[in-house]
Amino acid sequence: MGIQRSRMIAATVEAVGELGYARMTVADVIGRARVSRKTFYDVFADREDCFLLAFEEQLGRASLIAREAYEHEGSWRAGIRSALARLLVLMDQEPAVARLCVIDTLAGGPRVLARRGELLEELATAIDWGRSCSERGREPSPLTAEAIVGGVLSVLHTRLSRSEGEPLTELLAPLMSMLVLPYLGARAASRELSKPAPRPQVTHVERPGHDPDVLEGLNMRLTYRTVRVLTAIAGQPGASNREIAAEAGILDQGQISKLLTRLTRLGLIDNYGEGQPSGAANAWQLTPRGVRLERASRPSYHP
Repeated sequence: MGIQRSRMIAATVEAVGELGYARMTVADVIGRARVSRKTFYDVFADREDCFLLAFEEQLGRASLIAREAYEHEGSWRAGIRSALARLLVLMDQEPAVARLCVIDTLAGGPRVLARRGELLEELATAIDWGRSCSERGREPSPLTAEAIVGGVLSVLHTRLSRSEGEPLTELLAPLMSMLVLPYLGARAASRELSKPAPRPQVTHVERPGHDPDVLEGLNMRLTYRTVRVLTAIAGQPGASNREIAAEAGILDQGQISKLLTRLTRLGLIDNYGEGQPSGAANAWQLTPRGVRLERASRPSYHP
């Protein structure tokens, strides 16, 4: 049941990313997860319960990433910058997850909205530590942190609502300038504006053998769907389009064909089935770079 639960949560993230929570139905989830309606209700009380657990799982991932980044630094300012940078990279790599957490939670029911409120309080508490770094005579109100969190989320909501736009990582400098201004003053805020945006990289907790340059030169975002396809090929070398789609939970054969074509052009996979007799299935395998990317994208956290 644990595997089916994970598949349904992953399917929820995908369905919300494509349809939005307001339009997502139980049928959308069970169709993508390839489970029965009975199985769904054996695990979840209702649609909101499923969405809430998907939200909680993504929060767990993001919190671990942000906390690890914050604790690696030696000051509030550097810690906030590092944590925010890692979260923006994650949002760029997994826009469906970003939209779920920032946009679609607003359409949730009472339990989802209550959890969102708790999250805003937690974020405001982290920002409010900036008051301890303020110079004497500069005493921002505790309400300042709440206003900053609301402002940051508003900016992210606007960017994520657009079909196309600049990478969210480009917002790091202006957001950090806005964050530090009330606590550290105009000079510190100005210095933040001059700092470069973070380099794109696979956003997971670091581990031995991690390859930070695995995305170097690749014009791509490492989405959840891409990772699932790479994982499917790694676990079943020589798999056909249909087998990969089934393992990755992608129902549309047109979508899987386009994704496999793109990954081929990026040099991450090869089709060793080409040239076989007419009607034979494709046979996909990871290239050496695809192997590196698939290994680097494996999460080392525990949900």
